[in-house]
Order: sequence, then C-alpha cells, then structure tokens
Amino acid sequence: MPSQRSIAPRYTLDNGSRWLVGIDPVRRYWIKVNSDPAITLAIPGLAVVSAADFTQFFLNFRALKPGATLTLPTFTATALKVRCVADNLYAIAYPIQNAPTWHLFDRETIEAFLVAAHPDWQCAPQDLDLGRDLMLRSWQLPSAA
Repeated sequence: MPSQRSIAPRYTLDNGSRWLVGIDPVRRYWIKVNSDPAITLAIPGLAVVSAADFTQFFLNFRALKPGATLTLPTFTATALKVRCVADNLYAIAYPIQNAPTWHLFDRETIEAFLVAAHPDWQCAPQDLDLGRDLMLRSWQLPSAA
C-alpha cells in the first residue's frame, strides 16, 4: 500500500540548512528561499492584540485537518493563510518575483512562527535590523509614478 506521507521538501527547524533569517519586531518571517541568500522573503506573520487571541489562533492551527486553511490576521492588509496539505505538512502562499509560490513547512516550524505573535514575545537583537533594512529599501523606491 502506498504511503500517505508527503515526501515534498519543506522548511524544518532541524534540517541543518540556514533558511531562516529571523523574525522582526512586527512578526515578519524572513526566509531564504531554498537557503539561497539571493532570494530572501519577508512573509507577514500572525499579529494579535491579546493573549486570549493568541491562544485561540494557536489552538485553531493545531486543529487543522488536511485540506483545511486557516486565515490569520497580520500587521498588513493581507492575511496570512496557512493550508494543511497533509499530516505535518503546511503551505503558505507567497510570491517570488511576482510568481505565485507555495512554501512548505512542518508543524514545528509553523508553531515556532506563531509563538512570535504572543504579546510578550521580543525579537532577537540582531533581527531588529531586518525591519530597518526593509524600511531603508522602501525609501529608495519612488513615491509616485
């Protein structure tokens, strides 16, 4: 009988590759796509206003079944959508160079991302620069066309 487990490559915290850059103060998940430093993304992450909201969203994530999608609020106008693809396999859609792309993660990694939404969480000191870098890059863009 064929296995029901997916063998798709995914981002995991224990695989030894250096794909996770960090999580900035506004909860963006900074990742190097396929561990390539030339392609770095800042995916907007879960943002909550209370510990009760945090707990509810975390429990909703743990209750996801294969095929279901959880829509989570972020600090932006775009929600974070986490889709359960299979047991221990979750997908987040985020474009790369304007091309639609699914990024695959294991449960432990998504939970680590969601923990950063807790109101008491503080980012690592070196991750403060991630947000600053994004602001500096935005100032280099024209304000109107």
